[in-house]
Amino acid sequence: MGYSVITPPPTPPPLLHPNPNPNPKPKPNALSLTRRSLLLSSTSLSLTTLPSSAAASPPPPDTTITDRVFMDFSLCPTYFRWSSEQPVLCPDPVPLGRVVLGLYGHHVPITVANFKAMVTSAAYKGTTVHKLFPGQFFLAGHQGDKPGDVRRPIGLVAPNTETVDSRAFELTHSRPGLLSLSLSENDDDDEIKLDPDYRNVEFSITTGPGPCPQLDYKNIVFGSVLEGLDVVTAIAAIPTYRPSERIQQFNDFATFIGDDRAMQARALWNKPLKTVYISDCGELKVAKPSLSPPSLP
Repeated sequence: MGYSVITPPPTPPPLLHPNPNPNPKPKPNALSLTRRSLLLSSTSLSLTTLPSSAAASPPPPDTTITDRVFMDFSLCPTYFRWSSEQPVLCPDPVPLGRVVLGLYGHHVPITVANFKAMVTSAAYKGTTVHKLFPGQFFLAGHQGDKPGDVRRPIGLVAPNTETVDSRAFELTHSRPGLLSLSLSENDDDDEIKLDPDYRNVEFSITTGPGPCPQLDYKNIVFGSVLEGLDVVTAIAAIPTYRPSERIQQFNDFATFIGDDRAMQARALWNKPLKTVYISDCGELKVAKPSLSPPSLP
């Protein structure tokens, strides 16, 4: 009896079905971010952080005019002298005009109070404009014992703690007619500055035409000219002593080697060639000081 072996047919290869989507999108996960989600997240983040940063910014300095004082400036064409026994400072003065100053008593109250005390006590009366920097500012209120100097105001003004307060230096010398307490450009003698009762009373007024950035964050701006800017311009037009370039170079070398005579010579630089002095000063009583101009009909 014979046996027959039945061989099963070969298994057909699996059918390859074409992929209906040749570029399938990856499954979203927690780390995948679309462009739209990035824009929305950045916008929402800026909206949430903006109010907090705006709230943290400090308020601008208060430049409300709290007090008004005046200074009358005169020119002495012949000679100028100071003596406690001699009431005549200049025999034939030429009036230049009155400058009315508005003071920022809310911004720097100690500086304003000290300046007012000097003005109302006539401590500035008979003192000179001792330095004039053309196109920038002039200095007045130099302390010393020479004619035209301010007598030392011992006990007249209080110690000024605002000179070491950074908030007092926020206002810049951005335009003509700004009044500031001179600290960086102070011209007082070193012996006077070493006195424990020393007080800063030297001041400057910007003359323009442009700003004075070299004084920013160094001197304290505490007021501005309300009337008499033409008087300030007239003072700024007075010629000053300007050394030649060779003298300046020699002075710089003398300063470098420590020669004390260099500082004495430098004190004469930028001095007006005509004597300008404060012939009178005082306070103007105003019920409600304001910078608003009168309304026109």
